[in-house]
Amino acid sequence: MKNNFLFLSTILFVTMLACSLTGTPAPNVSVPPASTEAQAVVPTFTPIPSFTPEAPTAAAALSSGLTMQSSPVEEAGAEPPYTIKAQVPYLQGSDDVRVQNFNTYLKQIVQNEIDGFKINTLAFATTPPLVNGSSLEIQYSVLGQRGDIWSIQFLVYFYADGAAHPGHYSISVNYDLANGRELNLDELFLPGVDYLTVIADLCKAELATRDIGFESFSGGADPLPENYQRWNLSNEGFLVITFDEYQVAPYAVGPQTVMIPFSALQSIIDPNGVIALFAQ
Repeated sequence: MKNNFLFLSTILFVTMLACSLTGTPAPNVSVPPASTEAQAVVPTFTPIPSFTPEAPTAAAALSSGLTMQSSPVEEAGAEPPYTIKAQVPYLQGSDDVRVQNFNTYLKQIVQNEIDGFKINTLAFATTPPLVNGSSLEIQYSVLGQRGDIWSIQFLVYFYADGAAHPGHYSISVNYDLANGRELNLDELFLPGVDYLTVIADLCKAELATRDIGFESFSGGADPLPENYQRWNLSNEGFLVITFDEYQVAPYAVGPQTVMIPFSALQSIIDPNGVIALFAQ
């Protein structure tokens, strides 16, 4: 055993001496190998790049191949008399949990409106009806979709039996399917910019040109978060702002929509945000 140890020590000493004389690094110094074939394969993880205006990712894998379908809901009652008609949107073509969660989210939006109609309208209806009974109708439109961003608008029409006229309002959904969450309006813009004032100024300038009596309702377009909850992104390159009836004009002229071109917001848009997908 001792002789073997001495023999090995001698070999190691000779090897190190030879390396020092020839300029070759000692065995404990890292040297780039001559061939990569002998290297061990070490797994690496590349982070997903954020969206950039130069190369936005318009065809995200999750949304690719998906189609928006709708499921009808119809309900009627006699005491008190009422009718409900609704279209529930859902994505078809994937069992991914994020897609299923989105479908559940959209279904819940419609169900919430139906529940609210029953609680706030039918609870005060009479039998027999004063006119022809109460009604609720819910429709939707996909205003924009790029990559995994889906921008949907619900239009809700309702009538309370005996009322002078029906009512209308809208619900906006701007959803990031890949990350499973709703988008906020401020995420479209550079951090810290006063985006509401810019948007409000553009909307007010447009509304003031319309014969709708805007001067008496101008406060509905002031730069306040509650005035700009109904917004959508369109595939045609617009930020769509919807003002429900009574917000910026009398009921008689109906709801108002302002289409703001992305180019008018260029100075405040976040170049790494979702508008990069729609602005290409």
